[in-house]
Amino acid sequence: MSNSVLVLDSATILKMKSHYISSLAEKVPPGGIFSAKLQGCSITAYKSGKVLFQGPAAEAESAKWGSAPKGSAAPAKSLSSVKTHEYSPPKNVAELSLIGSDEVGTGDFFGPMTVVAVYASTAQLPLLKELGVKDSKNLKDPQIIEIGSQIKDVVPYSLLVLDNEKYNEMQAKGMSQGKMKALLHNQAIKKLLQKISPETPDGVLIDQFAQPGVFFNYLKGIERFKAKNIYLSTKAEGLHLSVAAASILARYAFVKHFELLSEKAGFTLPKGAGPAVDIAGARLLYEKGEEGLSQFTKMHFANTEKAKAIFRKKYKS
Repeated sequence: MSNSVLVLDSATILKMKSHYISSLAEKVPPGGIFSAKLQGCSITAYKSGKVLFQGPAAEAESAKWGSAPKGSAAPAKSLSSVKTHEYSPPKNVAELSLIGSDEVGTGDFFGPMTVVAVYASTAQLPLLKELGVKDSKNLKDPQIIEIGSQIKDVVPYSLLVLDNEKYNEMQAKGMSQGKMKALLHNQAIKKLLQKISPETPDGVLIDQFAQPGVFFNYLKGIERFKAKNIYLSTKAEGLHLSVAAASILARYAFVKHFELLSEKAGFTLPKGAGPAVDIAGARLLYEKGEEGLSQFTKMHFANTEKAKAIFRKKYKS
């Protein structure tokens, strides 16, 4: 699919909306101003000023309104600061067509663990950069929602969500969080390789959460993904836009699931694992009971005992 992105002022975007009024879609994505569906092209304009054209006629349609800015697709991060091993990515990693994978939610008491694998070919790198793809740690949740809603229709990806109940069940059987992450990364990459087949990426880049030997040991006894090259690196979201996009989509999914959990809880759940989380956990214990807590939290976190202590002091005294 052909894609094009323009950055336009608000007056031009309003003019576009008027021009495409007969083709406007009812639903507009988060952060959007309008969406329109034409023959051979769909158009979405965002409050950020970016207008995304998708489809066989994308370039021809976008050319009516301007030309896309030029720029390098490579992330700014240098490989010089990355510790090397046999699975370290090459110096030209930013220029390759790669599947990148990342996970979020591992350090949050509330909410699921989400893992995403994204395939970003060299042809898509300038588009991803123009859409604002970068390390999700430098983005706030509203930006994550806006960028995630754009890129989910641009790049092939695979998303896996490990909800709290399943997480607690696996942990209770003795599985470490590291092994859970390895299994999810492996499955997400396998699914994405099937999705993009027969196209073959130059390699797979995983945001490293364990030493290579430990990572591959986690996958012993199961069917591993097969790739031309396998790279593992810490801070991989700064090395290739596929990992940065995976990080954003994983966070996007996490935020959406977190919102649903808050609705289910009946009050806004805090993220992270700080004192506010302990207080919220105590309230959940009071309103849902300990069995209910397992639906919302990672029970082996120290926050569980802290929440119980607050519960005993605040609600039982």
